[in-house]
Amino acid sequence: MKFNRVEDIRAWQKSTDLVVNIYNTFYFCKDYSFKDQIERAAVSVPNNISEGFERGSNKDFVRFLFIAKASCSEVRSMLLLALRLNYINESLYEILYDDADHIIKMISKIITNIKSPFKPP
Repeated sequence: MKFNRVEDIRAWQKSTDLVVNIYNTFYFCKDYSFKDQIERAAVSVPNNISEGFERGSNKDFVRFLFIAKASCSEVRSMLLLALRLNYINESLYEILYDDADHIIKMISKIITNIKSPFKPP
């Protein structure tokens, strides 16, 4: 799996979509500390993918991918809290949670591919 630019990475693309959706979802939220935390966690995902990619080594890239994955997991946790606090409804929760979960799986696949590159027979 070879990428020429961070913008070519599908996980990065999807994570920027998630950021926009999180910002739009919590735009009117009056719990400013909650809003700030979920937005910062969401922004951390594409930013860490980008920073790791630009480091120029697979070791650094994998390290930053793990950070991005953890931030995405934080978004999932915050979404559950948002649901329980009645900041979002069940339908929106499921959509955003599934998006975050999908991004985590995409990042995990990149990590696996970098750590175990395909070796022809």
